[in-house]
Amino acid sequence: MTQADEGPDAAPGTASSDAATDARVGGPESEELVTDPAAAAFRLGQAVLVVLGAFFAAVAVTGWGTDALVGLGLLTPETSLHTIAQTVLQFLGFGIGVAGFLALADEPGLIRVRALDRRDALLIGGGVVVLLVLQFALLYALQVLGLSTGENRAMLPGREDPTYFLYMVVVSVLVVGPAEELLFRGVVQGLLRRAFAAWPAILIAGTVFGLIHFPSVQGGTVEALLYGVVATLLGCLLGYLYERSGNLAVPSLAHGLYNATLFGIQYAAAVGV
Repeated sequence: MTQADEGPDAAPGTASSDAATDARVGGPESEELVTDPAAAAFRLGQAVLVVLGAFFAAVAVTGWGTDALVGLGLLTPETSLHTIAQTVLQFLGFGIGVAGFLALADEPGLIRVRALDRRDALLIGGGVVVLLVLQFALLYALQVLGLSTGENRAMLPGREDPTYFLYMVVVSVLVVGPAEELLFRGVVQGLLRRAFAAWPAILIAGTVFGLIHFPSVQGGTVEALLYGVVATLLGCLLGYLYERSGNLAVPSLAHGLYNATLFGIQYAAAVGV
């Protein structure tokens, strides 16, 4: 569940981190950022390691956390609350993985976040609408072609207990959206932006975002691939929102509200509204 002015002049063969950090797609002074192959390889390697580290942390935190809660009698396995707790712990693990990277790496100013202003609010609202329209348009186009993306496993528990969808509305806004955007836009796209121009960084980060959704799809290989393509496009839009606003809160809220809307629609359908 499924973000550009480009940097100012950079010397040939070098990548300016200031140019990457301050640039926004589509600005009037946008110029091409020259990419140093060594810097590009280094930043790509960093991005991959951060994602792997975040996933290892997520697995560890989810396993230990749910076992502890069950052992304390606070959770019952095979229930909706158990699944919700696993989701919260998984994305908490993402945050711990990112925090570990930031503590070890010397990357000042990597994550750009500030208080929201009116322009940010407009970008969030417009972003949610475009995300929803894009998803449903892509799904409709695939349906016309006789294809399907399969279904995200996060939707399955609500089939038996529709209240699960209501819990996930809140979890999406407060946990899932911020955690995924912290990792994929804040860190991955932020690292790539220090070696690449805006659009390559957005596209690479969006592709990584799409790839990590493969395991969450219930369906065959083709369905998983198509789901990944849709998630990649949605990730690129979130990347544009980040690049355009220079504020991680924008894609975080847009992502969370988009997911929350999907869960709300599922709840309405499940209870016959």
